Amino acid sequence: MRIFLFFVLIFLFSSIEATGGEADVVGVEVVTDGSGSYRFNVSVSHEDTGWKHYADRWEVLDPDGSVLGTRTLLHPHVDEQPFTRSLSGVKIPESVTEVSIRAHDSVHEYGGLVIRKRLP
Repeated sequence: MRIFLFFVLIFLFSSIEATGGEADVVGVEVVTDGSGSYRFNVSVSHEDTGWKHYADRWEVLDPDGSVLGTRTLLHPHVDEQPFTRSLSGVKIPESVTEVSIRAHDSVHEYGGLVIRKRLP
């Protein structure tokens, strides 16, 4: 019986760290400087629980899935949800007219809401 309780407790405590779910992109603003370089203002929602489970980056992808830019998030945003961060200087080829923005978290990796955005 003690062994069973031990495993139940391990399961419960490991589940507590993973309750944050997947990171969702909930808003995107794209601004161009007119020379093929863009700034992305991206809002991410994720139930960050601390350093072991938080949204740790978001990425801009071309239609083929190649990463055009990455914004690394250096700390959890436990008390700031959703939060918005920017990435400037993203070079995008003229042939690309639409991008996707996805978020990543330290436990589930990818899988949350992705926003597709037509470039201005």
